[in-house]
Amino acid sequence: MRITVVHDTPLNLHHQEMVNSVVSSLEKIFEVDSRPFEIDAVGRLRGTDLVFNLTTAMGNTERQVHLPAVLDLLGIPFTGSGTTANALCINKTLTKLIMKAYGISTPEFFSVRPGETADNLPFSPAIVKPVKEGGAKGIWEDSVVESVDDMQRAVSRIHERFQQPALVERFIEGREFTVGIVGNEVLPIMEIDFSSLPDHLETFYSYRVKQFHGDETNYICPAKISRREETVIREFSMRVFQVLDLKDYCRIDLKIDDEGKIYFLEVNSLPLLVPDYSDIVKMAETRGWSYEDLINRIVASAIRRYGIGKENGRV
Repeated sequence: MRITVVHDTPLNLHHQEMVNSVVSSLEKIFEVDSRPFEIDAVGRLRGTDLVFNLTTAMGNTERQVHLPAVLDLLGIPFTGSGTTANALCINKTLTKLIMKAYGISTPEFFSVRPGETADNLPFSPAIVKPVKEGGAKGIWEDSVVESVDDMQRAVSRIHERFQQPALVERFIEGREFTVGIVGNEVLPIMEIDFSSLPDHLETFYSYRVKQFHGDETNYICPAKISRREETVIREFSMRVFQVLDLKDYCRIDLKIDDEGKIYFLEVNSLPLLVPDYSDIVKMAETRGWSYEDLINRIVASAIRRYGIGKENGRV
């Protein structure tokens, strides 16, 4: 069986490590090659049995949509969620609207498009962030606001720097968790604890906290929660996974307030798989899986979905 690992170009050090590690994990079992996602060369993917999709940054605002759409058009099986799920999940406003429609709790919110203004803040505190960015981009130390003036300033900054809508969401005080799902299995739940950060830093996932203070943030896995809390979080997360029609693997971010209510924050439909770095890799290790186990379980999930035979090609 032939697997082609398709990735972004150019690659930074983390992404290059991820690509190399995925290829190394797969080539012990499968025939494997790798190539960048280049629109002029996608036809060369015909003949591969499965694409391992690692593209998260191609194009402009719809980054995770392009390769799944092309592969679907060509009829080539691939790992991870499809075009619709990726399109929904990269847009935080649309994702939250779907959560509301299905009765899944998510903080109150509204979005402000470029050229529009908001003159009212119906909840406080609120956090202001770009609708279509990941990795905490566009979340600064002053992105949690309590006044209309501060909210308008934060919204204008997002419009200017990202040319996209700003999401204004009620900021939930409480514990933050992230949940990984592989196949149909919920991995050990991780709590992200900011209590050990220096006093001058904000206690939420701003860009500078996520990118530059990871070593001072506590990643507790498995999270120190009761069995009942674990069951509720697992069921909540699987409900999100099913409602959004996610496939093979994902990571879901949640908060639990002081009264024990769970709130959906956002979902990463194509989380990074960087060894010893990415949250879903850490959760898999807590589960007792090696990095190779994780990668091959993602492939196994896709193989089951498409009905691909290891020995005789597609069946």
